[in-house]
Amino acid sequence: MSYPFQIKTYEEYQRAYKRSVDDPEGFWADVASSFSWRKRWNKVLDWNFKEPHVEWFSGSKLNITENCLDRHLLNLGNKPAIIWEPNDPEEHHRVLTYRNLYDKVCQFSHVLKNNGVKKGDRVCIYMGMIPELAIAVLACARIGAIHSVIFGGFSAQSIADRLQDAKAEYIVTCDGAFRGAKDIPLKNVIDDALIACPFVKRVIVCTRTRTPVSMIKGRDVWWEDEIKKVETLGLNHFEAEEMDAEDELFILYTSGSTGKPKGVVHTCGGYMVFTAYSFVNVFQYTPGDVHFCTADIGWITGHSYILYGPLASGATTLMFEGVPTWPDAGRLWQIVDKYKVNVLYTAPTAIRSLMGFGLEPFEGTDLSSLKVLGTVGEPINEEAWHWYDEHVGKKRCPIVDTWWQTETGGILISNMAGVTPAKPAHATLPLPGVQPILVDENGVEVTGNPAAGNLCIKAPWPSIIRTTYGDHERCRQTYFSTYENLYFTGDGALRDADGNYRITGRVDDVLNVSGHRIGTAEVENAINMHAGVVESAVVGYPHDIKGQGIYAYVICQDMHTDESHMRLDILQTVSRIIGPIAKPDKIQFVSGLPKTRSGKIMRRILRKIAEGEKNNLGDTTTLLDPSVVEEIAEGKL
Repeated sequence: MSYPFQIKTYEEYQRAYKRSVDDPEGFWADVASSFSWRKRWNKVLDWNFKEPHVEWFSGSKLNITENCLDRHLLNLGNKPAIIWEPNDPEEHHRVLTYRNLYDKVCQFSHVLKNNGVKKGDRVCIYMGMIPELAIAVLACARIGAIHSVIFGGFSAQSIADRLQDAKAEYIVTCDGAFRGAKDIPLKNVIDDALIACPFVKRVIVCTRTRTPVSMIKGRDVWWEDEIKKVETLGLNHFEAEEMDAEDELFILYTSGSTGKPKGVVHTCGGYMVFTAYSFVNVFQYTPGDVHFCTADIGWITGHSYILYGPLASGATTLMFEGVPTWPDAGRLWQIVDKYKVNVLYTAPTAIRSLMGFGLEPFEGTDLSSLKVLGTVGEPINEEAWHWYDEHVGKKRCPIVDTWWQTETGGILISNMAGVTPAKPAHATLPLPGVQPILVDENGVEVTGNPAAGNLCIKAPWPSIIRTTYGDHERCRQTYFSTYENLYFTGDGALRDADGNYRITGRVDDVLNVSGHRIGTAEVENAINMHAGVVESAVVGYPHDIKGQGIYAYVICQDMHTDESHMRLDILQTVSRIIGPIAKPDKIQFVSGLPKTRSGKIMRRILRKIAEGEKNNLGDTTTLLDPSVVEEIAEGKL
């Protein structure tokens, strides 16, 4: 398989970028022509950022799974589509060829249909990283149902919130999941969530851990039993549902600066085109290469660069059930060696964690198959970049430092491996079709180089967020109202003399913890649910492994409470309401919070204290009670 849109030289990049800005419709029409469409578009692009309203390839008809599966069967049918490495290295791995994957997706499409799922229905998927997760996602897309994958670390309350928001009547889950040394009881968590969701009609349960589970008659069915029914009837093919390019493909929930998670909506046509385009170009994918993205499919990285981008490109993608440090810190290197991985795409958090184990875990592994390294989820610091370059890439593998978001659907700013220049800790240059701009607090463009400002994008790319599910106004307010006619990323950035971008982190009330975005308001709401808490304020602070840690300032009803016991209670409460990923790293008990006379908490001051800047707190005279600040600074953990 060849890619007519693959950029091979820096000069080709410059030409492609210029054309994508001068003639975006012509540029993206040419890229889109490489895919299978049942009906071509009437118009390539229709947009305004005021409403916001964006349509790509309007009037066209397709099914994304025909591009991910059907069109590869003739030439790539026997080629591995998904290689699955289990959590336990002693367990046998699985390889699904494109033909195997196609057959299994068709089978499960029949299962979904037999259980009442139809086009437009929302299906919540809460599973471990097993091939059946990929099969379930693709089967939803094949029948035109909207999938909403929820990461296996979220709590029952978080799942219930998402089910209620999406009005999802169908769930696909597992009895449990393996993740490192842990067994996660997924079905039990779903059962707890469903107490608040009586509208759910069907729960399909796949066997993985053989954890004892409760199966409710009339609601719960076993995946394996449902597959047997389809096999008995000899149903192999499932005709893919015809979808409009702008029909919803999936909802993925992300944290925001308010407490309620928001459902980011991506649609079929533009998302497919951009994920495949960015996958091939950023990683410089060559047919036959093994691409290993270590993310979970519960996050956007897994959607775009384990499943849709690679499969739409006819690639071989590796799914890993476990974690990089179990049963030992050599696990990733053993996987690279075992499958002769060519592209490794992981998070700076994982790299920093593995750095702490030294070089011993590399012993006995051969990493010579690696051609490209990548990082995702947060800015990578220079020390980690150089360690990755030297010890994993042996200074011969370009590192692509990719910047993007759940809302962007695909990579927006990154060097292209070996094609455009890399610079340690810099995302570098935008992809063709992506027009970044730096603005000051008033929305005035910061021109010239070098420069610093808030990062915005001034024109749409094909996989841009279309709406937040069920609440378009929230989409407008969050991304398009801060600066007129611009998409606001929520990140700050620097631009060097050569035009390379370096992302400096969030400028809104969202934390980036181990590459996962967590809203401060969401954590505060969870802490405040504890019966003994009066009020709390949450900020981020630099963390050696996670990038950002969570620092909570908490006022208790009883100021003489046992602090160590109270800390454990609060951590348990946050785990119960959101999930373990949102647990604060530090909890400082305080008698008051720095507030303006209007009652607004000055998180800027709390952030500086958490970062250790006690002597540079700025003007505190406007506070209702400035003495609170001294007390908090004295008690810093």
